[in-house]
Amino acid sequence: MKNGAGENLADVRIPLVKVPAHPVRLELPGPEKDALKDRIRTMLRQQNAVLVAHYYTDGDLQDLAEETGGCVADSLEMARFGTEHPAQILVVAGVRFMGETSKILNNEKRVLMPDLAATCSLDEGCPIGLFSDFCDRHPDHTVVVYANTSAEVKARSHWVVTSGIALPVVKHLAEKGEKILWGPDRHLGRYVQQLTGVEMILWPGSCVVHEEFKADALIQLRKLHPQAAVLVHPESPQEVVDQADVVGSTTALIQAVQRLPNKEFIVATDAGIFNKMRQLAPDKILLGAPIAGEGATCESCARCPWMEMNTLEKLAIALEAGAGEIEVAPELAAKARIPIQRMLDFAKTLKK
Repeated sequence: MKNGAGENLADVRIPLVKVPAHPVRLELPGPEKDALKDRIRTMLRQQNAVLVAHYYTDGDLQDLAEETGGCVADSLEMARFGTEHPAQILVVAGVRFMGETSKILNNEKRVLMPDLAATCSLDEGCPIGLFSDFCDRHPDHTVVVYANTSAEVKARSHWVVTSGIALPVVKHLAEKGEKILWGPDRHLGRYVQQLTGVEMILWPGSCVVHEEFKADALIQLRKLHPQAAVLVHPESPQEVVDQADVVGSTTALIQAVQRLPNKEFIVATDAGIFNKMRQLAPDKILLGAPIAGEGATCESCARCPWMEMNTLEKLAIALEAGAGEIEVAPELAAKARIPIQRMLDFAKTLKK
């Protein structure tokens, strides 16, 4: 069905995602935090483990990952880093689909997470049963899913994409005459559809963080900071994307802060990204895009509550007790690896 914005949305009633309250964080005193970090460093070294963290996690986790030879990256690069690193244990600070993707690409390694309850509204809003049934009703469509999905949904797809490679993949498929069923983020799907001109059936999911950015409030903030460049992740609503100077993946937005001459930036994505932006461009002024205004619920407050479940304390417990291990059945991992590998191989052709 077409909605008022011209989106070809799937006529599916997706489950209501229960968004957890933001966890109460008690900042450890400096000496205690330093001692905890030292303990984690020792355990990583002793267990032949490496820490990989997403840009949206707490700055302490990001810094610790880099200080110990790990990486801070988007979900796919986190998994790809694990395939190239000799460590036998991958500790993934992020949300569950990221741990699963790491396990899919590194099935012979152990993958631990600080908190297995850390999930994602896009993943939760696209359960395999509903999604598979919908795909079955459109057998002539190529199924393209965003990385923010479960291992089961990935296994049901033909292609897995990140926000950075979605555009060229969809263009490639359209040139071959393929019809596309897209899931699960409708805003990213709409953005790809608009830029490629390709009509797609869009699964009606969305991210609780990016859904909260308010267009009217952004207009007012831009008036107060007329020289600021507006950076927007394409998971954001249309009215917010329309105001952007740069629309792109987490990596693209970080690069924009480094590349553009502007002194100020208004950033419409999870505020956890500010840690890396400040590290690479310490002279720039970063402003969070507003989540307040008409219609705001502040369920997300520009921070993913599931990402916030990752803490230094939980990371230490995972290493001490071997808790939070991600398991993906080998048969399922093999199926899910096919569409991911298809994307990785396509990315190599783009580089050439």
